[in-house]
Amino acid sequence: MASSFAKLVRSAELSGRLQVSKEPVENPPYDIHKLGDAVLRTPARRIGKVDDAVRELARDMLVSMYAARGIGLAAPQIGVHQQLLVIDLELEDPASPPLVLINPEITAVGGSICTYEEGCLSIPGVYLDVVRPSVVEVSFRDAMGRPKRMKADGLMARCIQHELDHLNGVLFVDRVTDGEKLSAGLNEQGFNPADVRSIA
Repeated sequence: MASSFAKLVRSAELSGRLQVSKEPVENPPYDIHKLGDAVLRTPARRIGKVDDAVRELARDMLVSMYAARGIGLAAPQIGVHQQLLVIDLELEDPASPPLVLINPEITAVGGSICTYEEGCLSIPGVYLDVVRPSVVEVSFRDAMGRPKRMKADGLMARCIQHELDHLNGVLFVDRVTDGEKLSAGLNEQGFNPADVRSIA
């Protein structure tokens, strides 16, 4: 007989939400690649079928993200070239479900263009201003493979854009316009500014 917890997990997963503990673990399933690793520059492939293997990958990504105390992670950051993102802006709320986006596409942008400081698990310790639209609409498939659409603003909109960039081999430092601050920030943390591919 299934336990009440197992029933709860199954119910959550049928709704397209994965249940994963947000407590950081010492040995996460994946290491996160850092700026300079070629895997971060390889475009991701669309996922043809959303199955248990994809859901397991999403779970492992969430565990790895929570271990690093991040709010977003894209599959290329763990060396997997599939169009899969996980996001959770509520790390301190165990009841708040994470967001899993499979084959995400931004279908519209709106609102103002705003500047906000960004960081990245692949470039730890570096925080720099990036200009992005403040509102996005995105289409994707959820963890059960069902098509979804959502409109996001504020930090969620920025996080979606940041993580979706990873699927195209783009890092947030590529969008930084202040070259002096960029070089200083990277050098301070031991990264090579030559690994940036500026598109700003």
